Amino acid sequence: MAAQLDWSDLSFKYRKTDKIIISYYKDGQWSAPQASEDFNFHFSAFAGVFHYANSCFEGLKAFRGVDGKVRLFRPDENAKRMQRTGNHIGMAAPSEELFLEMCLQCVKENIDYLPPYGYNASMYLRPLLVGCNPQLGIASSQEVIFAVMCAPVGTYSGAKMLTPGTAALARNYDRAAPNGTGAFKVAANYAVSLYPYNMAHRQGYRELLFLDPATKTKIDEFGSSNFLAIKGDTYVTPLSDSVLPSITNKSLQQVAIDLGLKVEKRAVPVEELAEFDEVNACGTAVVITPICSIDDKKRLEDTAVTRKFEIPSGEECGKTSRKLYDRIRAIQDGAEEDIHSWCVIL
Repeated sequence: MAAQLDWSDLSFKYRKTDKIIISYYKDGQWSAPQASEDFNFHFSAFAGVFHYANSCFEGLKAFRGVDGKVRLFRPDENAKRMQRTGNHIGMAAPSEELFLEMCLQCVKENIDYLPPYGYNASMYLRPLLVGCNPQLGIASSQEVIFAVMCAPVGTYSGAKMLTPGTAALARNYDRAAPNGTGAFKVAANYAVSLYPYNMAHRQGYRELLFLDPATKTKIDEFGSSNFLAIKGDTYVTPLSDSVLPSITNKSLQQVAIDLGLKVEKRAVPVEELAEFDEVNACGTAVVITPICSIDDKKRLEDTAVTRKFEIPSGEECGKTSRKLYDRIRAIQDGAEEDIHSWCVIL
């Protein structure tokens, strides 16, 4: 039961809640959303999702604010990104209205699992789109399940919030192919990264930094989320066709402008790691994860490090990154004015 949860000891992991919200797409229309206590899908073993990875998902959070109100952070952006991904893989995706309706319903049906204000915890929502009609040939799914589920969460890695971690460069592995699906939130992208990501974790690294798949000379993104760096008074993040457009990164860029920083979205050479004052991974699950050092090797499997990039912010979260983090969290918690109207209040 939710009442038995220790809100001060939440990590980012599965916890069963009360309800999942489901809608089916068939014959050109979506069914009315239904709340179900059955967390198991029931459809054919021949469904496209099992054979051709006809699946995509989103991630967003609900927060209980300092004023007691419940806020969803930028769900419209997640809806648009799911539509973009669904269109790319030829699957029907819910409208913004249906997406928001089901996210709000999921929060209401599981409200006892929404952590109280003050624990730096939240309710993570996982909207999921899967192709379910039986098929043998390679084709886009014509019948689709859209479901929204949730779980109370704390930090992504279980580490103390804003504690810096180490990373390694993935020189001999790719997260995405040139002109591939790297810029879309398809499930297959994450399967591709599991082998090197697991290897990096076994070696003690918190993150794995992927390079551009074409030349291996420019930074793309971390295995879990986007890359951002602070260089003087400038916020720097890669501009690449194989990087997922992060809603958190987009929000942080606007906050950086609000705080008087310059923002540069551009190609970021690997060598520029030596010039950054602060480096972070950024995404919905973490907002930001500071990185204190990045190891460069010829191959990820190697024990020898050819070069170590030590980030000047060191064992503390960088001052500018902390300001960005604090502003985003204050908006999500209702502690500061939401001047950009990012939050939807339940």
